Amino acid sequence: MSDPAAFAPGAAPRVELLRVGRDRHPVLILDGLLTGAETLVDFAAETAVLAPVKAAVNFYPGVRAPAPPGYVQALVTALRPYLAETFGIAPGGKAHITCALSMATLPADQATFAQRLPHIDTTSPIQLAILHYLCGPPHGGTAFYRHRATGFEAVAPDRAQTYLAALREEMAAEEKRDHSPDQEGYVVASNALFEQTAVVAPAFNRIVVYASNLLHAGVLPDRPASADPRHGRLTANTFFRPEIA
Repeated sequence: MSDPAAFAPGAAPRVELLRVGRDRHPVLILDGLLTGAETLVDFAAETAVLAPVKAAVNFYPGVRAPAPPGYVQALVTALRPYLAETFGIAPGGKAHITCALSMATLPADQATFAQRLPHIDTTSPIQLAILHYLCGPPHGGTAFYRHRATGFEAVAPDRAQTYLAALREEMAAEEKRDHSPDQEGYVVASNALFEQTAVVAPAFNRIVVYASNLLHAGVLPDRPASADPRHGRLTANTFFRPEIA
């Protein structure tokens, strides 16, 4: 699995560009960009050690393991032309890249309120999230949101203080309410705090790319279907941050 040749470029990938929200943020969808997705599922099931994420490090509601280096290299190489065209990323530029195989396995009643809400991965406007579905329907897709109180769909550094202050106040108020509908499960649609602006459906070997500072959330069932990588909501999650000279 360390050999990038295990993941060859797809013969004719399907490419779609969405513009989501009022600000028309780009969301890139690629189907069949790479071959070898089935091999990656086998690796997750037979070799990878999927372990819970420490709350102090990440709010991800499930388990993760490092992705094989060969996959990461092949993925980034295949994506480079599309990242350049859609996001203006220099085709040969250096970047900081992390990648993990991930499974959302935490039941909603065991997740914190913050884990059940839409979130951002960083306030950096240049970091991209690359989500590779290694599962398909009926597992949930990825949804994008607008925070009602601030109107923010993306949270850049100059918005972070305003957004976090408003969210903390709202969360404190929600947590005081008994049996609030917004507390009972994962957010999968618009609610009192967030308006859903778009949903990307899951499909096996589908890759979705978007700015990491967009408010987003997995469309997760309150009770995960399976903890088996061959039957559960398995994805490969990559963060790609170009180095600024």
